[in-house]
Amino acid sequence: MTEQPDGTARITIDPDFTLGTVDPRVYGTFVEHMGRCVYTGIYEPEHETADEHGFRGDVAGLVNELGTGLVRYPGGNFVSGYRWEDGIGPAEERPRRLDLAWRSLESNQVGTDEFLGWTRRQGLEPMMAVNLGTRGIDAARALVEYCNIPGGTAWSDLRVKNGVREPHGVKLWCLGNEMDGPWQTGHKTATEYGRLAATAGKAMHQVDPSIELVACGSSNARMPTFGEWERQVLHETYDEVDYLSLHAYYEETDGDRASFLASGAEMDAYISDIIATADHVRAVRRSKKRMMLSFDEWNVWYQSRFPGERALPLEEQPRLIEDTYSVTDAAVVGSLLMTLLRHADRVPVACLAQLVNVIGPIRSEPGGPSWRQTTFHPFALTARYARGTVLRTEVSGPVVETPRYGAVSAIDTAATLDEETGELTVLAVNRDQEQHLGLRAALRAPGKQYRVIEHLMIADHDPDAVNTQAEPERVTPRPVRETAVSAEGELEAVLPPVSWSLIRLAPEA
Repeated sequence: MTEQPDGTARITIDPDFTLGTVDPRVYGTFVEHMGRCVYTGIYEPEHETADEHGFRGDVAGLVNELGTGLVRYPGGNFVSGYRWEDGIGPAEERPRRLDLAWRSLESNQVGTDEFLGWTRRQGLEPMMAVNLGTRGIDAARALVEYCNIPGGTAWSDLRVKNGVREPHGVKLWCLGNEMDGPWQTGHKTATEYGRLAATAGKAMHQVDPSIELVACGSSNARMPTFGEWERQVLHETYDEVDYLSLHAYYEETDGDRASFLASGAEMDAYISDIIATADHVRAVRRSKKRMMLSFDEWNVWYQSRFPGERALPLEEQPRLIEDTYSVTDAAVVGSLLMTLLRHADRVPVACLAQLVNVIGPIRSEPGGPSWRQTTFHPFALTARYARGTVLRTEVSGPVVETPRYGAVSAIDTAATLDEETGELTVLAVNRDQEQHLGLRAALRAPGKQYRVIEHLMIADHDPDAVNTQAEPERVTPRPVRETAVSAEGELEAVLPPVSWSLIRLAPEA
């Protein structure tokens, strides 16, 4: 028996009121040579499920189920000290290097060809980053040549010699990583970075004019140079790049769970501020090009627990920032995904960071099992069903007071319409920590009557419940039977405290 709601939030869903089209690349993820994301994460030749290339089959299966279509590689902070040439050629001849970003020993057993071979077999689009920290134009254009030119040049012929006859055809490239951050190897001012990114991007385009480029925006909205960094970088790079990056991580601090559950409000403001800055540069330059955004690092990350890279012991494959996620974290991840969808007109690319073990939706043990974290489920289900056109959903109803953001809507929502099937997908998070809340959605589609075909929910009597190796299915999506469309054509659902829901509706035949 469903509990009666303590209040009701109302929205209107009308196919004529659209926000943008869902780009499948918004459901991207991230693989960095950090901790156990690569080694014993996606790659473990000794594992019983490993394929002939050394990649774990059990993890590969979960990656398929996750529904991601894009993977960013190889960093992240790692890329700013990385020599990509160390990761090609005979594996036994590759050097072991000290990675300064995470004070780790890098064996280079997985490099460009191995990773891009894995993405091809997985059916994923790669998003490659070049090192603009310790390196620059020559290394960047050489990597594009190695990856994308069919043959007949020094670097492309070396790829063929290394056993990869067909070019990898990488289309999306990041021009460095978080170059505004003092922690970054090769940290630069906005003007220094912007000029280097522009000249490197020009050389990369000269190798392959079809590629798309991403310039580094601020590492987060709290950086002292935020806003001004974007303005200066875009002033230098506007004509050469296609996207500006955003990075953001969220966590509960000082017991302020109300603000944590409202993290989508901060992400929304962050995106809006960057759009305003980018459009200002566009106006000043009298440009007809509208700069798009790549939110290529986002997640829940409990950074307050991380001691900092200089405090780390020198290890190989360390257990680094392997956060275990709760029902509350899953609700926040679901809400952040909804925020990205509501900006579909300007954010076609986004990457959940990272894919396995390192703050990932997937966990694995060396020689052991892999399993889904709680955050796996809202991502996988959103990626599977929230396709097509994003519809506007303005919420009216109960609010929650937060110390950080003031009053925010107690229910966060997003909706998509799949024009091919006619299906509506409604996403909702109840941010209230105590009350069951009703959701009532007026479905404005003249001549159509909808029916609920599925309502899946992540909720638990314990909002701190997690999935572990011992209990990998403690938190899973559960079906809700009571949700229905009324005779008046309104979707009616009840959402428990701290819960995430996906409701699928189909038109009656």
